[in-house]
Order: sequence, then C-alpha cells, then structure tokens
Amino acid sequence: MDFTLQATAPGTAARAGLISTAHGQIETPIFMPVGTVASVKAVHQRELRDDVKAQIILGNTYHLYLRPGCDILRRAGGLHKFMGWERPILTDSGGFQVFSLADRRKLTEEGAHFRSHIDGSRHLFTPEGVVDIERIIGADIMMALDECPPGTADYQYARRSLDLTQRWLMRGWKRYKETEGLYGYSQAYFPIVQGVVYPDLRREAAKFVADLGADGNAIGGLAVGEPAEKMYEMIEVVNDILPADRPRYLMGVGTPANILEAIDRGVDMMDCVMPTRNGRNGMLFTRHGIMNMRNRKWADDFSPLQEDGPAFVDQVYTKAYVRHLFMADEILAMQIASIHNLAFYLWLVGEARRHIMEGDFATWKREMLEAVTRRL
Repeated sequence: MDFTLQATAPGTAARAGLISTAHGQIETPIFMPVGTVASVKAVHQRELRDDVKAQIILGNTYHLYLRPGCDILRRAGGLHKFMGWERPILTDSGGFQVFSLADRRKLTEEGAHFRSHIDGSRHLFTPEGVVDIERIIGADIMMALDECPPGTADYQYARRSLDLTQRWLMRGWKRYKETEGLYGYSQAYFPIVQGVVYPDLRREAAKFVADLGADGNAIGGLAVGEPAEKMYEMIEVVNDILPADRPRYLMGVGTPANILEAIDRGVDMMDCVMPTRNGRNGMLFTRHGIMNMRNRKWADDFSPLQEDGPAFVDQVYTKAYVRHLFMADEILAMQIASIHNLAFYLWLVGEARRHIMEGDFATWKREMLEAVTRRL
C-alpha cells in the first residue's frame, strides 16, 4: 500500500491524499461504508459502486469468522470474490465487537475469550490468530487486535488496557511480518492508538505506534461515550505525533459534523454505521440538514429528497413518497434511505477533498457545518 499526500488546507490540518492498493486507488479524505457481514445493509454492490460511489468498504473479522467462517472464505478465494466486490476492503479486527460483548467475554494476556452472540459457543481471539483470520479474509488493510475501553474508563483502567493493547500489538505485528497474503497481493496492517481521553496515554500510544513504521495508523476508542469536544482534543493530540506521510484512520466516526471536524484535524479515513442504521429508522442527512421522514410535515411535500444539489439515488424520489414508504413499513424505504445517506457521506468527503485542493476548505467547512447540523 502506498500513500501520497497531495495537498493541505491553509489554517487547518486538513489533507488530501491518494492511497494505492492492489484493488484500486482511494482518494482521501474518504468515508468507508460498513459491510459488517460481507454486506452493506440494504445496499446492493452495484449501488455501492454506481450510486454511493464507494471507493472502499469494511468487513468485520469477528462476524466473518463466526459466519460464514474461515473455511468458506478461504475456499471462495477471499472476501472480494465471495461478495463480488472488486474495490478495496478494510477489516476491523473485532476488538470493538468483543468490547461490546461485556457479559460474554474475558480478556487475558493470551487474548480475548468470548461466547458467540449467535449460538453461545466459546472462542478465543489472539493477536496472532486474528492476523491469520484477516489473511484468509484477504482485506487490503487489516487492523491489529486491541482492547477498546469505554470512553468513561478511569485512568487506572485506561493504563492497564493500553499496556495490554500494546503487548498484543507487538505479537500481531510479529505474526504479520512472518506471513504473507494468500491470494497473490500484499495486505497492509494498521496498529491502533488507544488511551481513552487521557492526553499522556494518547501521546504514549501514538509514539509507540508511529515507531513501528506501519503503512498506516488508526485512532480507536473514540465516539464510545466521551464528549465530542474530548474526541476532537484526542484527535489533535494523536495527529501531532502520527507520521504525516501515512494515512490516519479514525475508527467508528460518525455524524457529518464529526467527519468535518475530524478532517479539519488531519484525519484521512473514517467509517460508521450511522448512515445506514439511522437511514433504516427514517433519518436522512442532506446538505441542508437532517430530516426525520416519519414526521407529518413531509406527508404532502412533493419536493425531492435532496434539493438544490445532486440527487443521491437513481430517481428523484419525493419526501412525500419516501415518508409513505416508511409509514407503510416498506423495505424500499430502508433501501432508498441507506443509499441516499451513504451517497451523501461520500459526497461530503469528496467536497471536502475538493475544497482542500482548492485552498478554501476552512471557509467551506464553517458554512457546511452550520448546514448539516440543522434539523429540518
């Protein structure tokens, strides 16, 4: 994997770059749709390519390991072939999913012991084993196994957690260096910076990660319960240390406002389930603000979902029609909303990139931030 830094925005830390992988190039800053179980919910791969214009998507090691399982993925030739997606893929190591199974897991020096949420069966993720699983999945970018502590964790917990994450990282890094991809192309391996909301821990973690010299680096453990201001502060602390010539991936973030603020602070890659999850529940994001499509006010509004701008789905569906679909519990409502929201997110980061390249990102961001946080 190669990364080329193409431009920076005056007065901010915002950057535009280009990531090259075996499955294509990625223009940064970029938002990555989440395809947890080899599927971006309610969105066909063709729609991801043509309507959403996704350049890279995510898969999840925890979920794919449980179902369909490593044997099926290996026999299929990896996740790209299994799901019919020819563009880049990033896999989360499953650390966040194990974190979310608080009553089903136990962390030890060996690794993460957990019970499957599907059938209760017992499993163990070790740093080495997760590398082996991600080799079988075949993602272009693999993530290290880490512990993702809650955003409200006290300092002592955060300290112990970071120490464990860093010991796991060195074991995973060693296995990564000792192994090769299974399908004829190389895979990158991103370590993850943890440390909750404690600047000294975040600085230590960022330095530890930067010294490895990996192809890229991730910032984890944010947007998990801490105030947004703390999240932004930690991004600044970390990005002051992470190397500028490698992509920076902020994991699991977030709202359109979060994305703009993260880009402003030097983040290159982001992902979140929000556009699809909120979309399935009737929340649509637009360049003019946020709409709840179940509200009575849209019942006879025959204007398009996206006014004065690009239409993010094949046809210009009206607000009244989409509200009707939601009220009737039609599956099409979830499809339209998911495609619309994902396409809006990709449009937003594309516009951010354009304004970084043109040198007026700071002005554009202020105006866009006000618009995308408005409730319509």
